[in-house]
Formats: sequence, C-alpha cells, structure tokens
Amino acid sequence: MTAARDGERFDTRTGLPASGLRALKQRTTWYVLAQEYIEQRWDRTPGNTRRMLADALATITPVFVEPEHMSRAPSELRRALYSWAFNKRAWRQDPPEEWQAALDWLQRHSLPVSELTEPDVLRQGLDALCRKVDGVAAAAKTVKRKKAAVNEVFGVAVERVYFTQNPLSGLRWSAPEVADEVDPDCVPNPEQVGRLLAAVRALPGRGPHLYAFFGCMYYAAMRPADVIHLQKSRCRLPASGWGSST
Repeated sequence: MTAARDGERFDTRTGLPASGLRALKQRTTWYVLAQEYIEQRWDRTPGNTRRMLADALATITPVFVEPEHMSRAPSELRRALYSWAFNKRAWRQDPPEEWQAALDWLQRHSLPVSELTEPDVLRQGLDALCRKVDGVAAAAKTVKRKKAAVNEVFGVAVERVYFTQNPLSGLRWSAPEVADEVDPDCVPNPEQVGRLLAAVRALPGRGPHLYAFFGCMYYAAMRPADVIHLQKSRCRLPASGWGSST
C-alpha cells in the first residue's frame, strides 16, 4: 500500500514493488552477479574482450568479500576465477578440485550486492585493480581498461534493477595517470632494428616472410592488419629508394 501511494511501479511477475524487488535482488552476491554478466555477454563478445573482462573480474572479485574472511590464497582464487568462473567455455566441465574449494569459499563469503553501495568498499575494489597478483603496480592503461569493464557490470546491474543508479558514478577515486611519454630505453634505434630484422630474415621457414612483415611495420608505420592485406600488385617498388602502395 505504501509503495502504491508513493507511485512505485510493480513487477508483473513477482507482484513486488520496485523497492521490494530491489531489496530482494540485493541479497545476491557480487560473485553471482559477475557470473550472470559473463553468461549474458559471452556469446557476443570477441576473444580479446572476453579475456579482458575475465581478468578485470578475477582481480576485483576476491576483494569484494566479507572483511573478516579475506582469502589466504589469493593467487589460487584468482586463477580459478579467470580460468573457470569467468570463462563460460570452461563451464562444460567441473573445475579442478583445488579450484572448486576456492570457489566454494568465495560463494560463502562474497559480499551481497547491497554492500557495494558503500564508497569505502568500492574504493578498496578499485585499488585492487591497480595491483598485480604479486603486489606490483599495474600499468595505468591496464587499470583503465579493467575499471571500464567493472563499470559496465554495474551499468548492467542498474538495468536489471539491482541498483537505482551506478554506485561508481560520483565516487571520488583517482586512477593512476596514463604515461604517454615514450621511454627511449624501451624503443630500439634504427641500427638495432636493422640487426633484429636481419636475425629474423635468417630464420628457417617463415624467416623471410616475417622479415617483410616486421619491416613494413617499422619503416612504413603500418598496422599488422594492413601488412597482412598488402599485395605486391598494388605496390610500386623501384630499384632503389622508397616505394609506395595504393
């Protein structure tokens, strides 16, 4: 009656008002919510994106657990999450026994969705995205990609009435800055590139093919896909000097 007086919409399947349905759904754990997202998204997602999503969720999920029950084997749990829990293709078979034990533990101690509206809980999870398993700082671009993946999970959760709005919206948290400056120590100079290409060319089998492939990427600044579709018939190759292609 109170919900009706407040003008709330009612769910036709359960008969519950929006607030009641949301309270019921918020008993769902983050682990279950993340798996639901993977199941929904998997079939229409390319391979690289699948791996990125699995990596992001495997990084943040071990942190979204009851504070008094933090995992004593985070590396094992993370492998189980990445390789099985967030890999729909792997669901055709049961996980290995040691992974099953880690996942059973997570099912018992994963935080309910209702806890994920707390800023401190969210910051702790986002901070985890900034670290590798060994505690070393992750690359800024990696952190940015993982945060975008987690943000999409929350966005879908809003659509499915787990939240009224995305909990990450308006959260005061700063990701590491992306370093755009190129480190000269990480980029080979022309003389070094020449030696590297010569070594590739001397390889048996596909050596000459790879020599041309990497040569085009370095000297013509071509993308791998452009090199793959390059045809000799569309190239002008003079006896000396630079050539061109159409």
